[in-house]
Amino acid sequence: MARAAKVRVRRVYEEPTADDGARVLVDRIWPRGLTKDAARLDDWCKNAAPSTQLRRWYDHDPARRDEFARRYQAELAEPAAREALDQLHDRARHDTLTLLTATKDLDLSHATILAEAVRAGR
Repeated sequence: MARAAKVRVRRVYEEPTADDGARVLVDRIWPRGLTKDAARLDDWCKNAAPSTQLRRWYDHDPARRDEFARRYQAELAEPAAREALDQLHDRARHDTLTLLTATKDLDLSHATILAEAVRAGR
């Protein structure tokens, strides 16, 4: 029997913890001021991030959050994003998965939407 996916969301700038499991950056752009050694990543999954066009339109505006979520979920159904999502889901079934983002406010981040999609396997 497969175990339920355990997915966390954290800022990539925070110190890694023993509870992180697999650490995967899910931003399309590398975080400013962070070296690859300091990030201590297991993977960088750019294809799971929203498109540049969608990210720029959203601009972390709380008034656009619901529409952003709808558009982002539609993007996650596209082939490259779907493959990335499936890989994240498979990884989360075997170990804790920590999705990392540079976004300051995690509640407004695409990573929280992605985490729900990974947990749901969709």
